[in-house]
Amino acid sequence: MHNVANSTPHAPAHNVRLGRIKATIWENMTEHGVRHNVSIARIYKDGEHWKESSYFRRDDLPLVLKVADMAHSWIYEHSGSQRASSDSE
Repeated sequence: MHNVANSTPHAPAHNVRLGRIKATIWENMTEHGVRHNVSIARIYKDGEHWKESSYFRRDDLPLVLKVADMAHSWIYEHSGSQRASSDSE
């Protein structure tokens, strides 16, 4: 878990990818406990370099919905396990 005040970049908690659409889940520690943020991007290759875009084509949208749902499920499952472990203490 990472402190919000720490400006050092940290690794994502989890990634979900279907084809060229990916969701990156970030975990942040707040005064209210762990909170998650999600970024969704379309990845593409520009020459030799991989890049990301926050713009989606019509045919990308079904995958955007699916990766968002998968990210939500992952966060829900992991938030539930954190609540369950803190309830037992």
